[in-house]
This record gives sequence, structure tokens and C-alpha cells, in this order.
Amino acid sequence: MTDRYDVLVVGAGFAGSVCAERLASAGKRVLIIDRRAHIGGNAYDEIDGAGVRIHVYGPHLFHTNGKRIFEYLSRFTTWRFYEHRVRAAVAGKLYPMPINRRTINDLYGLNLDEAGVSAFLDRVREPRAPIKTSEDVVLSSVGRDLCEKFFRGYTLKQWGLDLSELSAGVAARIPTRTDDDDRYFTDTFQFMPAEGYTALFRKMLSHSGIDVRLSVDYASIRDQVEVDLTVYTGPIDAYFDYRFGKLPYRSLEFEHTHLPESEQYQLVGTVNYPNDHEYTRITEFKHLTGQECSGTSIVREYPKASGEPYYPIPRPENEALYKRYQELANAEAGVKFVGRLAQYRYYNMDQVVGAALKAASNITGEAVAD
Repeated sequence: MTDRYDVLVVGAGFAGSVCAERLASAGKRVLIIDRRAHIGGNAYDEIDGAGVRIHVYGPHLFHTNGKRIFEYLSRFTTWRFYEHRVRAAVAGKLYPMPINRRTINDLYGLNLDEAGVSAFLDRVREPRAPIKTSEDVVLSSVGRDLCEKFFRGYTLKQWGLDLSELSAGVAARIPTRTDDDDRYFTDTFQFMPAEGYTALFRKMLSHSGIDVRLSVDYASIRDQVEVDLTVYTGPIDAYFDYRFGKLPYRSLEFEHTHLPESEQYQLVGTVNYPNDHEYTRITEFKHLTGQECSGTSIVREYPKASGEPYYPIPRPENEALYKRYQELANAEAGVKFVGRLAQYRYYNMDQVVGAALKAASNITGEAVAD
């Protein structure tokens, strides 16, 4: 017997869950599936065996300048104020990251004020025109020595490519500051879900018009469900059976460790290791969640060339390949492609939510304010 729904949503991460909630609230009967055994996608969190709330797929920090996005998510969670701070380990010492006045003064034994930092950067930067690659961005911003100490090694580990091989947009995400602001983000809204991301998703998908099925692969169900529309949030190349070849992604392996004898492992939420070790960074979750309990839990991240697709790799040739799949997607009747993997975009969480809200409004015909 074939099941009947108005909409099938493939993927229960942010893109799929937001679409499912909006469409159900508009009166649609929605089935949302995920091949994993849990909702929440990569933002899924849980209490580990030692009682610490961890992010299973690495740290997820919510930040946005979009009031509409923040207010929408506030329907499903209360918030804990949290401003993320990062240090970078260089030659055995920790420095604020993104680079700021204290980074430069501590690294070079200087005592510059903001004007002095601006002048210092003017002296060391290597202007590039036109700006095409991430190397162009970094050298134009901070010069060669800071590039080598903080950026080149980290990028090579994270992406498996040199700065010169990545599009400019990757490095452009990281600012350089002349003051002492050591917040990793400066967005207006910086919060963490007070009860965790999984609780947020659970409430978002609790609408009576939504059925949730987990551990279900799209290929196994697409012919068993009759729907008017499919919202697909998985890899766009997989949907089309890799007709033009696989789109390149970067994957990650997570090494979770609980330290029962330590109340705090590091001074800030994340420490980057641009030049040492095979991992790129260590995150300690109690900083993020504010949880008070004995012991602490950390995660080390090891970038990989293969495995679960996490990051689309921003290069012109990859964008050209995606455009070929996008043409197929645009011609695919009854299917909307939404999210980081379906749109092959290096989206932040708030950008995924924004894209999903826009997609849902296009489907329902309801206006969505900017």
C-alpha cells in the first residue's frame, strides 16, 4: 500500500526540519525522513556516558544578524547567551583568533595601540589584485608571516589544499581586527539553545501534521510514498546518481574524549592547531553549553578526503560542476533542493535556516520579511 502525503522532506537537519515545520503549519501533511537514527542532522547533540552534553558532529555555534531567523527559532527554544572565543596554538603559545591587537603585540613583543596595529598591518600586507584566491585575501590582509603562522597550515589540514587553491570566500570569512575584541563572531544574536539542539528540533518537528521516520534512506522509500512535492536536502549529485561525477566534499572524523579528573581542559571553547598535530582543533563543550558537572568532554577534529560530506570545497571548477547539476535540479518537476549539500554552499546554520524559510515561503506563496 502506498502512503499519501502532501510533502516528503528528505533530511531532518535544519534545512529539512524548517521546511517541514513551515509546510505543516501551512496545512500540509508532511513526512520527513532521515537515513540517520536521529533528528537534527549535524547539529545533533546528546548527553554522553559521563553526563556531559556534547555535539556529536563537532561544535555548532549559533550566531546571526537576522532578527527574523532568531525570532523564528525562538519559537522552539529558550536561549543561553554565549560568545565563542578561540585561541590558536603557535610555537607552544596561545594567541587570540581572529587576529587582533593582542595577537600581534603578544606574538612580536610589541605594545601597539589600534593606530599602531593598523600601521603595522599596512607595512606587512602584500596587496594582491585581483583577489581570486584565499591566499590573495590573507596576504592582502595580514602579510606573509602571519599567513604562515596562522592560516596556511590550518587550511592545508582542513581542506587538503593550499590557500592558493581555494576560492577567496573561504579566507574572507575570518576578519582581522585592530582592537582587543577576541570574540570569534560579532553578530547581533549569539546564543546557544538552552536545552540543546536536539530539543529544539524535537519541538520543531512536534507539529501534528508531521510524521518522522528515521533510519530510512530516500532510495528505499521514494517509490513507496505518493506526494505532490519533495523537499530534498541531501547531496545534489547523489540525487542524480552522480551523472556528471561526484562533487568534491571535505569530511571530518571526530575523536571524543571524556576527562573525568578535569573540570576544565582549556581556557576557551576552541583551540586551533594550525601547525601541530593531525587534528585542526579541540573544542571543550562545557564552555558552549554552560553545563555544570564533574569532569569535562572534548572533541578533536581530523579532516578527511572521504567519508560523510561536511563541507563543499569552494573552487571555480567545483562551482562549474555544481552548475551542471543545478540545471538538472531546476528542470526536476516536483522537487525543491534546499540546504548546504543540495545547494553546494558553505552555509552557516543561520543561512541554512534563511534558505529554508525562503524555500517554504515560495512553496506556500506566503511572503517572508527580510
